[in-house]
Amino acid sequence: MKLIRVKGVKKFAFCILLLSGVSLFAQRPIGGSCEGCEAALEYNVPFEKLNHEVYMPDWNEQGPKMIIRGRVFKNDGKTAAEGVIVYLYHTDQHGVYKPAPGAKGWAQRHGYIRGWAKTNANGEYVIYTLKPAPYPKEKFAAHVHVTIKEPGKNPYWIEEYLFEGDPFITPEEKNTATPRRGSYGLLKLIRNKGILEGKRDIVLGLNVPDYY
Repeated sequence: MKLIRVKGVKKFAFCILLLSGVSLFAQRPIGGSCEGCEAALEYNVPFEKLNHEVYMPDWNEQGPKMIIRGRVFKNDGKTAAEGVIVYLYHTDQHGVYKPAPGAKGWAQRHGYIRGWAKTNANGEYVIYTLKPAPYPKEKFAAHVHVTIKEPGKNPYWIEEYLFEGDPFITPEEKNTATPRRGSYGLLKLIRNKGILEGKRDIVLGLNVPDYY
């Protein structure tokens, strides 16, 4: 088949792409496939009003109160990362992702217990919530899902928050020698004045596929 070249067409198309802000080289998504990662963008307040502290909707309900705090660092593991969204969601005290009445979008799947923290200048985030229950009639450890949204990058998932002492923790999840996506996700909870407290620092891009 003979290709027909039309003078000026390639140059014209190149100019159109530049003017429209479209890159000639499509950026590959980082983190691989991720069902529901776009939920990290479903916050219902303006981005600038997101805070590094977030109270999940279950905080004032009955159950074991839990505070998770930590810092997010850039890929060098040293520099604080500001303006990063840490999106979390988990089950209720019955082990289910119960949606709120009239829930739309990923709130139907992730349930009503979800929140968005935006790291401050020191990379800090704090989550106030209840310790989730494991799935009923299944042998999966209780956990908190987490998605990261960095400025200028697509949202991607990192390892779940797990809790020491859970009978369903697997040997792989107990392994601290090789940090998985984001950091080691198994938390040691310490009771302080009746509240369980844990800490997890996160390194952006750590062991995340196609991170750039």
